[in-house]
Amino acid sequence: ALLNYALWGWFNQPVAAPDAGPRVAGLAYAPFQRWDSPAAAYTGGGFPADASLDADLAQLAAITDQIRTYSAAAMPALPRLAAAHGLRVTLGIWLHRDQANNARELAAGIRAAQTEPNVTRLIVGNETVLHRLFTPAELIEKLRQVRAAVQVPVSTAEPWHVWISHPELADHVDFITIHLLPYWEGVGIESAVDESLERLARVRARFPGKPVLIGEIGYPSGGDQIKRAVATPAAQAAFTRQFVQRAKTGKLDYFLMEAFDQPWKLAEEGRAGAFWGVFDAARQPKFAFHGPIEADAYWRAKALASSLAAFVLLVWFFSRMPNLRPLARSAFAVTAQAVLSFATVLVTLPLLQYLRAGDWLMLALLIPTSLVMVVILLAHLFEFAELFWDGSLKRRFAPRALPAGARQPFVSVHLACCNEPPAMVIATLRSLEALDYAAFEVVVVDNNTADPALWHPVRDYVATRPAHFRFFHLPLWPGYKAGALNFALQQASARAEVIAVVDADYVVRPEWLRSLTGYFDDPHTGVVQAPQAHRDWGGHLFRKMMNWEYDGFFRIGMHHRNERDAIIQHGTMTLIRAAALREHGQWSEWCMCEDAELGLRLMQQDLRTIYVDQVMGEGLTPDSFADFKKQRQRWAQGGMQIFKAHWRVLLLNRAAGTGAVPRRDWLRRAQRYHFLAGWLPWVGDALHLVFVIAALAWTAAVLAWPAVFSLPIALCMLPLAVFCAVKLVIGPLLYWRRVPCTAGGIAGAAVAGMALSHAIARGVLAGLTQRHGVFNITAKGGPAAGVRAPPLMPLPESFNRRPAPGAAARAGHWLKAALAPVREELLLLSGLVTAVLAIGISRESAQIESALWMTMLTLQALPYFAALICALAASLPETVGHRPAGATQLDAAGSR
Repeated sequence: ALLNYALWGWFNQPVAAPDAGPRVAGLAYAPFQRWDSPAAAYTGGGFPADASLDADLAQLAAITDQIRTYSAAAMPALPRLAAAHGLRVTLGIWLHRDQANNARELAAGIRAAQTEPNVTRLIVGNETVLHRLFTPAELIEKLRQVRAAVQVPVSTAEPWHVWISHPELADHVDFITIHLLPYWEGVGIESAVDESLERLARVRARFPGKPVLIGEIGYPSGGDQIKRAVATPAAQAAFTRQFVQRAKTGKLDYFLMEAFDQPWKLAEEGRAGAFWGVFDAARQPKFAFHGPIEADAYWRAKALASSLAAFVLLVWFFSRMPNLRPLARSAFAVTAQAVLSFATVLVTLPLLQYLRAGDWLMLALLIPTSLVMVVILLAHLFEFAELFWDGSLKRRFAPRALPAGARQPFVSVHLACCNEPPAMVIATLRSLEALDYAAFEVVVVDNNTADPALWHPVRDYVATRPAHFRFFHLPLWPGYKAGALNFALQQASARAEVIAVVDADYVVRPEWLRSLTGYFDDPHTGVVQAPQAHRDWGGHLFRKMMNWEYDGFFRIGMHHRNERDAIIQHGTMTLIRAAALREHGQWSEWCMCEDAELGLRLMQQDLRTIYVDQVMGEGLTPDSFADFKKQRQRWAQGGMQIFKAHWRVLLLNRAAGTGAVPRRDWLRRAQRYHFLAGWLPWVGDALHLVFVIAALAWTAAVLAWPAVFSLPIALCMLPLAVFCAVKLVIGPLLYWRRVPCTAGGIAGAAVAGMALSHAIARGVLAGLTQRHGVFNITAKGGPAAGVRAPPLMPLPESFNRRPAPGAAARAGHWLKAALAPVREELLLLSGLVTAVLAIGISRESAQIESALWMTMLTLQALPYFAALICALAASLPETVGHRPAGATQLDAAGSR
């Protein structure tokens, strides 16, 4: 906490600048309050009342002797009120396209100059040539009219370069009024004063006989970056104080731009337009004219709040995590402090900005999303801290064989299949026949398979097996896999003490049951789970990627969960106490993840779960990228179904329809945490999809209506970049430490996992919005991929010769088929790439907001690009031959 506070101080070190003031030569003054605007005033809203003007002028008289205004007709009492406070007025005459209003302005300005002694100068028009409201000739005509009617000096106000470009204007003014606003020219604060004075010198040299008045000079305290110009409170204070000190030495006549912040300018000038004031819109000074300059006057309160909040969190957290190693504690503590500091900056950001409706809309989306990302990030960091350094995990389980001569509990092995390749199922049955265990049976349930060619071979094979192998075919049966497993439970022997479930594609090890049933000696054991593993993946690039993506969860996530008895039960290689399964509701046929839902219910009964991380059987990876996506979408949808059904217990530890929670409906706090934290990354994927759609719409709005919509504030975009960067670092590091694969395997797993984002998002949204789901079976046991590459074409005799039409047609067909599973991802990827290019072409790409927005859009595109890579990789042919029969993932990876 002390380190965090010190870092806040380091980032907010005072900036040195020459003392200036306390009085300045002049201030440009617009009288509108925080919620006022000229547009509303001219359309009937009314201009600020005289009392409001009088209060402003009294405040300004404390630091200056003169003000510059922009309208003569809107507030005719202003010169008189200024005189009461001893202020001289350089009165502006506002010219625009409304000729009737121009006539009123000219008449009011002439009248004020003739009747108000403190109106010492008139400025006819403000940047009218710059904005092409008038041609120089038209403006000169207005100047002639005013000069003929008044005795005070008359000028018009334009940026310095307009005077250089249109020197004829100087012949029709009594003095030259220039605007020096280096921010709009992209000049950095380090040279802004020098370059402003150099521009002044150029104008003076060009018009040696004319007095030159600096009608506007300043630097905003906020706004988008323009080239080297970064608008901050410290930059504004430093520029103003440097200029005022230099102006005294050079005896310059000037008006600082401006007296008060004018939030209405957001619509006219973008975000920077609101931040030019010496005082903010609440009429509070934004900086001091002497002493050190602080970038953020409130940094101490923010630092104290974030440091203490993180300190309290860490005291609570570490009191419940006594096993974490010192390095793990330090890493988590530092990152937690950093994350909460950033959250503090983000939450307090609206207090420092003048936000329009569009900004509030963006913040309404960004801040909750960022806070969710903060929670997800802390969960990832907790997992990283516990698993990266050895010694933090204490709850580990190895195979536990029954003592020699001990009675073997009777196991009923259940195998559910639907439309599976018969050879694959028969391979599973053969492995079950070889189990080194005496007391077991196998119940095979084939449900909803209409094609006899698929289920007849399995039936016929089982008919040749011993009596403890039984086969059932259910032509039309509800409940998907859960329905089949419930039917198998009804057919199980009454002697069954343990129910074992294996998927139809798994080849199990002979020692499976013998190695794990010993844990059921403890009456509190409800589930014993072995990891999912895969075989025959080494000969195809995409199968390798899938294998290592799956393996990460069982080497990392399951160990993290197992430490607090909160594992996810999986529907294969699992052993369940039969009495608990019968007593507590069997398999839930309403849920697409009936295995995980059952595990949660058994935990509520205070039954223990055991995870033995040793490969006891191996299945097949999905046949194609489409099947890989389909499976993960089903898991995400099922997870949301579980949340909707059990949210009271998960969030409140209350059973549905009850008050106080009875013991039989209770979850420990850590178990609740792991289920909720495990779903958060999936929720993050759903938010990613929502955010992508919103970002595309926002980009279109920024390009179409730049006066209404602007790019988000930089700090609003940083969380996503930080979130992605941290995930890209800690994920591979954990793989490197916990998963026995090469760097290529780590990269492949990362790409495969990222490519599932869209499918997961669809699953989450479907699970939250739909009452029922359809259980889509994951195809396995077919070709290595759903699409095959065309045969390689022979090398042409000449590079100029076109390929044979047949080959080109085959290649086109292959590409079309390969990309079919990622149509939606390609559409979103195209939209994001187009948005990046459009922002880069239409805006200043070096501007920090533009650069960050393009970076953010690029990061948002990564999952869709990963999906494209996976779709193409899945369509490639075999790279090497299949691994020898009997070779296993364990053999390839080495002993764990």
